Amino acid sequence: MQPYHVGIVGYGWAAQAHLPAINAGSRARVTAVCSSRPLDSAELSARHGCPLKVYRDYAAVLADPEIQVVSLCGYHKEHAAQAIAAARAGKHLIVEKPLALSLADLRAAEQAVRAAGVRFCLCFELRFSAQFRETRALLERGLLGTLHYAEVDYYHGIGPWYREFEWCTTVGECGSALLEAGCHALDALLLCLPGEVEEVFSYGTRSAHPTFARYEYPSTTATVLKFRDGAVGKCAAVIDCWQPYYFHTHLVGSEGSVLDNRFHSNRLHGDDRHSWKELPFKPVDSGDVADHPYQTQFEAFFAALDRGEDMPLTSLKEAVRTHEVVFAADLSWKEHRPVKLAEIRSTGS
Repeated sequence: MQPYHVGIVGYGWAAQAHLPAINAGSRARVTAVCSSRPLDSAELSARHGCPLKVYRDYAAVLADPEIQVVSLCGYHKEHAAQAIAAARAGKHLIVEKPLALSLADLRAAEQAVRAAGVRFCLCFELRFSAQFRETRALLERGLLGTLHYAEVDYYHGIGPWYREFEWCTTVGECGSALLEAGCHALDALLLCLPGEVEEVFSYGTRSAHPTFARYEYPSTTATVLKFRDGAVGKCAAVIDCWQPYYFHTHLVGSEGSVLDNRFHSNRLHGDDRHSWKELPFKPVDSGDVADHPYQTQFEAFFAALDRGEDMPLTSLKEAVRTHEVVFAADLSWKEHRPVKLAEIRSTGS
């Protein structure tokens, strides 16, 4: 089978991670890049070791009959409209998070993708990381029993040392700490606690340091989730901290617990609960380049395309579920009240 031809939209950090990850697999090749900045096709092709067309006009990408898949890596505020246009043009979709910055845009994108019958992959790539593959395996083997509590937190200061700080601090272009980056932690929590979220309550605050004063929204939020089966979760999104990147993960079950890359299981270790046992992976915040979740995720996506099936783990269904919880949490801190997911799901559905 001929490899799928992929057009990447945007040429920032995410695009430059997508391009080699897609080309490293066997099922797809990036053949085009669309960017608002002037790019030279020959120079870009030489840099990445593959022939690349360069477009300045997104409509021209969608009109190119050779491009079967588009990978949306541009500004957050553009994702929903670009996804809708791509779906209507019959292109399969890889979309960087977030899919949308509002519930209305989420519903419009969801409807367009479903109506077009195209396949969809959202880049919650941590679901494919070694850490969460191993954690899921523990859960599926029943080694933690039944989870009743989980907390997954995102601590990563996003300041002027990142190019996106030019725009991610505004409500119009980013919207919230969860939409900017903390959604990775919330999505990982929902992966580990797959039951139905019934209600959330979220508080927002911010750093007093002048470096982070540009944020128009609370740059730290803490969200508590109540699940229909009685489980409770907590997710902090802290993008105004001074510390190394830390992706805190703590799962508590009836037969054991996981703390980052350590665990205890009664079913394996009896009552020897006075020391943790190491799990065979580096945590996602370790910076270990041996774990490439983008490549693993994209290979799974193109394999699903071959089979004519939905993407496993990060399909439209999972993307919508996580975004619904994000929008419920953001509504909660804005209105200072608990928000039931039924309220979100009844809006624009």
